[in-house]
Amino acid sequence: MKTATTQTYGIQGIRARPVSVDAHISGGLPAFNIVGLAETIVRESRERVRSAILNSGFEFPNKRITLNLSPADLPKQGGGYDLPIALALLIASGQVNCRQSNLAFCGELSLEGECRPLRGLFPLLLRAEQDHVRLVHPPDRAHHQGLVDESCHEAANNLLEACAILEGKRRSSQTTAHPPCETQVQSTQLDLMDICGQAEAKAALEIAAAGGHNILLVGCPGSGKSMLAQRLPGLLPQLNMQDAREVASIHSVCGSHRPQPTEPPIRSPHHTASAAALVGGGAPPMPGEITLAHRGVLFLDEFPEFAPKVLQAMREPLENGEISVSRSSGREIYPASFQLVAAMNPCPCGYAGTDRCDCSRDQITRYQRRISGPLLDRIDLWVAVRSQATSDVMRNQLPAGESSETVRLRVASARQIQLQRQGCSNARLSAKQLDQVCRLDQTSREKLGAAADKLGLSLRGLHRMLRVALTIADLQREELAMTHIFSALGYRDTQGMLS
Repeated sequence: MKTATTQTYGIQGIRARPVSVDAHISGGLPAFNIVGLAETIVRESRERVRSAILNSGFEFPNKRITLNLSPADLPKQGGGYDLPIALALLIASGQVNCRQSNLAFCGELSLEGECRPLRGLFPLLLRAEQDHVRLVHPPDRAHHQGLVDESCHEAANNLLEACAILEGKRRSSQTTAHPPCETQVQSTQLDLMDICGQAEAKAALEIAAAGGHNILLVGCPGSGKSMLAQRLPGLLPQLNMQDAREVASIHSVCGSHRPQPTEPPIRSPHHTASAAALVGGGAPPMPGEITLAHRGVLFLDEFPEFAPKVLQAMREPLENGEISVSRSSGREIYPASFQLVAAMNPCPCGYAGTDRCDCSRDQITRYQRRISGPLLDRIDLWVAVRSQATSDVMRNQLPAGESSETVRLRVASARQIQLQRQGCSNARLSAKQLDQVCRLDQTSREKLGAAADKLGLSLRGLHRMLRVALTIADLQREELAMTHIFSALGYRDTQGMLS
């Protein structure tokens, strides 16, 4: 009777938890049992591990084998347990000697013993760095240089290489990690100079980027709404180390690859997306598009075409910056601090206010009511995108304006003012912080109250308008004044824009 233990990690939500793989080989009829709340994929590892051990030149123990994956209350999913299971069996059967400590293993094995790429590797790397453990894993095509300590992990191409590392016959080439450069040019982003004209919409986009505000673009088809929205990530500051790690963990768990880990993500789901696809769900719960857009931009084109129930599911995340997904198989809380950029036509045909529109007033009303008032109240900036005359565009009579890099520098300066003043962007200011930052005299408060009543603003809408006004003042490097408040009020006149 022999026992052995190897260490690995399991995924819970977007974070890793330590898992011990205990192997017990005893006499009796040959059997191979895996216990410890293992899902189907993990139980199927018995056949993969058997073939991998035999094809790597070892003998498979023809005895009674019991494998325990601890802790037992953590659901074990995926094929990443193949490598630690195989090593535990080889150690317990005396074919491999464990001469290295502080090692953890993860990886899926092929029938030939090759290590295959693993989804959700990055959270495991972070936990290994936190635990001061060296993680042995399959070769990964994703580049996370600068986000994790390179000395805390090592790649193994197959089971034999993992055994060599375990026995101390192969030394890891340790390199020093370099932090991501905060001033790296975001070359993969689109440039604002590609859009001719649209000075007002570009100014609103700059305000949204500087304060982290949600924005709605309303205009006729072909007016440039999508082009404007796609250029917002290029105006945002690069992610710091903590945010870049968090975003990389989310995308690693979902199996997506980000070649530029310090760039804010942008997600643009189709309007046929379900509520589970947008906010997360499934069995077990998985992150949705709002979590994949964490610290970046969620672009919803054709906003009213989304199912009303799908849009309503975003109301709490827009306010709280996180989403709680509860299912019978478990409950997870995912981060969802994103900027919403929505684009819509003013009516079903898209040409309201022009001679081309043939929609009745009832049709327009039904179309616009697909977006509920509570959801609209959570959008800070309403922007009318005017169609440009085709003749002016063809004659190059419309100015291209500033480049994204120029605007991004102003945005970064305004963000720095906000971080020094309150430690967060203006869009994330609490009501108490907002009262402390926006100190208005009695006359200004009375004018503001009258203007808010005229526009029919709720208290939430008033607070969001004040946050926008504060961002306008930060961009101009001025103290908050009534001129900034009146400018912000112009972005809340929803009735005039949709009528």
